[in-house]
Amino acid sequence: MASAAEQMAANLSWSSFSKAKELQQRILFALGLLIVYRIGTYIPVPGVDPVQLARFFEQAQQGIGGMLNMFTGGAVGRMAIFALGIMPYISASIIVQLLTAMVPHFEQLKKEGEQGRKKINQYTRYGTVFLATFQAYGISVGLEGQGLVIDPGLFFRASCVITLVGGTMFLMWLGEQITARGIGNGISLIIFVGIIAELPAALAQFFSQGRTGALSTPVILGVIVMAIAVIALIVFVERALRKVHIQYPRRQVGQKMYAGESSNLPIKINPAGVIPPIFASSLLLLPNTITTFSGGDSTGLTNIIASYFGRGQIGYLVLFAVLTIFFAYFYTANVSFKSEDVADNLKKQGGFVPGIRPGPKTVEYLDYVVARLLVLGSAYLTAVCLLPEILISELNVPFYFGGTSLLIVVSVTMDTITQVQSHMLAHQYEGLIEKSKLRGKGRKKARR
Repeated sequence: MASAAEQMAANLSWSSFSKAKELQQRILFALGLLIVYRIGTYIPVPGVDPVQLARFFEQAQQGIGGMLNMFTGGAVGRMAIFALGIMPYISASIIVQLLTAMVPHFEQLKKEGEQGRKKINQYTRYGTVFLATFQAYGISVGLEGQGLVIDPGLFFRASCVITLVGGTMFLMWLGEQITARGIGNGISLIIFVGIIAELPAALAQFFSQGRTGALSTPVILGVIVMAIAVIALIVFVERALRKVHIQYPRRQVGQKMYAGESSNLPIKINPAGVIPPIFASSLLLLPNTITTFSGGDSTGLTNIIASYFGRGQIGYLVLFAVLTIFFAYFYTANVSFKSEDVADNLKKQGGFVPGIRPGPKTVEYLDYVVARLLVLGSAYLTAVCLLPEILISELNVPFYFGGTSLLIVVSVTMDTITQVQSHMLAHQYEGLIEKSKLRGKGRKKARR
């Protein structure tokens, strides 16, 4: 027999959505801020020559420039005020989370509750400003070196750095507002909207390559089948769960003795979701952004980065795989599934895993289960992100058909829909409570 929650979920419809006014306001608020973000991707940085910039990106489109364009919603190709995107903020978040796990001061802040969390967020913002400033200055120098600036000089560098850093900080604020007052994860939605917005142009480019003969019909069909297969795999794995059996002891309420209950603790095969590949891409984009706009010299560090860590190169693929696996374990252990907190909550509620003692033994067991699941989860993330990348780099297919972009689009869509359903269920639950109160008042009046 279906539970009450399952019955309410089955009754979700457009009529119930039309009654959830708070949910509608949240969705409209999120859409409004995302529209502001898209407008910002068309406002250019002052002093950049648009004609020369367009020619430059025609040559860099199949390199790391195409990847930068994908993650910034086309802002890099237009050198807009949001050209840095949200990646400096993500990179700063990674660094702060690593410090939280390794440095005692940050670890203590993490245990101080709300005040500690505010302090950590403040450090993250400082790190974002530093990384964005470093990246923006590198881009400004690179733009001058490539001859893409109308009036090069100190004034252009200062204005470019201020504009790009300000755009990144504004995007960070937009993401936080969407998360707090809108629907879904704001940072993920910003990346998601940037990919979706440029997808029609990528499709047009893809099919035009077929018309011109650059890509054969079997290759086009193969890429389409690959994309469908990757989407199906993402949906299957993201919904897959490992259920840990939880037993609750018998309890006595007054004179009545209630039998022990049992339930399941669901653990996803990929608890970290889309965060590991985003983190990995963010770190790899940091040096490659400078390389894209560097001078055309054939020696030095920039040439080494371009040769071994450019998009599709063996160094890039290996480093991407290592970083994805590392962040899958790191993010799960520190953010998405903390075994200590789960075991502590079970102990407080009187629940236990059959055959496992509550406390440290439960923590060890949960760590063991999660570690085994992450072998599959990290392998799935690596395969989904890298296998299409290898094919695409060989065939010169647009980056929007890559595993990373498909993973972000599908995962963010699923997470956002889940949050919408949760809000609708909460609205239905509140309606049922109000109806029960009204019925109770009616019965009292009838008795009087």
